[in-house]
Amino acid sequence: YLARKFFYLWAKLTFGPILPSKARCFYDQKILQKTFGEWKEQWTVCREKLSLRADNHYRHLLLNLIFKAWTAYVCQQQGKRNKYCIAESHAKKQTLLRTWQHWLVYVDVQRTKHGMQSVALAFRERSCLRISWAVWRRQHYQKCSGHKMNILALQHWAQSLQFRAWLQWRELYLCTQDEKQKDTRAVTHHQHWELRRCVGAWLGYLNLHRVKKRQNELAQEFHRSWTLRRYFSDWQLSWECRRRVHAHQRDLEKQAARIALWRVFAHWKHYVVLCVEEARQCELAEKHYKCHLLVLQKYWNHWKSRL
Repeated sequence: YLARKFFYLWAKLTFGPILPSKARCFYDQKILQKTFGEWKEQWTVCREKLSLRADNHYRHLLLNLIFKAWTAYVCQQQGKRNKYCIAESHAKKQTLLRTWQHWLVYVDVQRTKHGMQSVALAFRERSCLRISWAVWRRQHYQKCSGHKMNILALQHWAQSLQFRAWLQWRELYLCTQDEKQKDTRAVTHHQHWELRRCVGAWLGYLNLHRVKKRQNELAQEFHRSWTLRRYFSDWQLSWECRRRVHAHQRDLEKQAARIALWRVFAHWKHYVVLCVEEARQCELAEKHYKCHLLVLQKYWNHWKSRL
C-alpha cells in the first residue's frame, strides 16, 4: 500500500496530473474511434455501391423479363390475328360457295319449270288443233251432205214441179238449221275461248304462286343460314375473347409468380451477401481487436519491463 502510494506520487511528480496509462488508454480509444469511423465510412460507401449495383441489376433483369414477355405476347397476338384472318376468309369462301350452289339449284328449277310450261303449251295447242279439226270435218261433212241433197232436190225439181213447195220448205228448213248450227258453233267457240283464257290465267296464277312459294322458301332458308352464321360468329368472337382473357390472366399469373420468385431469390442473395460481408467484417474486427490486444500486451510487457 505504501509502495503504491509513493508510486502514484512519483508518477504525478514525473508525468504530471495525467498518468501515462490514462494517456495511453485515451490514445488507444481515439485511435480505435478514428479507425472505427473510417471503417464505418468505408463500409457505408461499399454498402451503398452494392445496393446501387443490386438495384441496377434488378431493374435490368426486370426490364429484360418484361421485354421478353411482351415480345412473346406480341408474337402470340400476331399469330392469333393471322389465324382469325384465315378463318374469316375461309368463312367468306364457304358462304359464297353455298350461295352459288343455291343459285345453281334455282336455275335448274327454273329451267325445269320453263320446259314443263313449254310442254303444256304444246299440248294445249295440239288439243285446240284437234278440236278445230273435228269441227272442220263435221262442217265439211255437213256441207258435202247439203250439196248432195241440193243436187237431188234439183233433180227432183226438174222432174216434177210438185216438189217445188216442198223444196222451198226444205231450203227454208236448211237455212234455219244452218243458222242454228252457226249459233251453236259461235256459242261453242265462245265457250272454248273463255275456257282457254281461264286455263291460261289459272296456269299463270299457278306458276306465279309456285315462284312466290319457292322464293319464300329460299328467303327463309337464307334467313336461317344467315341467322345461324351471325350467332355462330358472335359466339366465336365471345369465345375467342374469353380465351384471350384467360390466356392473358394465366400469363400474368405466371409472370407474377416468376417476378415474386425472382424477388425472393434476389432478397435471399442480398441477405446472403450481407451475411457473408458481416461475417467477414466481424472476422476483420475480431482480428483487429486481437491485434490491438496483442499491441496492448506488448506495450504492457514493455512498460512492466521498464518498470
